[in-house]
Amino acid sequence: MIPVPVGVKVWLATGHTDMRKGFPGLSLMVQETLKRDPMCGHLFVFRGRGGGLIKVIWHDGQGACLFTKKLERGRFVWPSAADGSVVITPAQLGYLLEGIDWRMPQKTWRPTAAG
Repeated sequence: MIPVPVGVKVWLATGHTDMRKGFPGLSLMVQETLKRDPMCGHLFVFRGRGGGLIKVIWHDGQGACLFTKKLERGRFVWPSAADGSVVITPAQLGYLLEGIDWRMPQKTWRPTAAG
């Protein structure tokens, strides 16, 4: 994954989105639904109806970027439509892109004492 610059927020658009949309259609959704500026440098993430496809839009200051990921199996964990939009951390975005539940990732076992 491309590293997310410091200070950039990651917005999840709750509910499902028509995945036929490209950057112009998704940026219009950012403006009208999320009430945000799509050119501000933040990442905006959308999930399709089936749950196995997401699109991320980002304007990096030079141009518009559109990233797409489709899971081979399973679905992306997504907040309910009642939430409107949710802000997550870049680390949580990394979990999301790996198909891991970003809300409560499981810690691995750590020894309590050395030796």
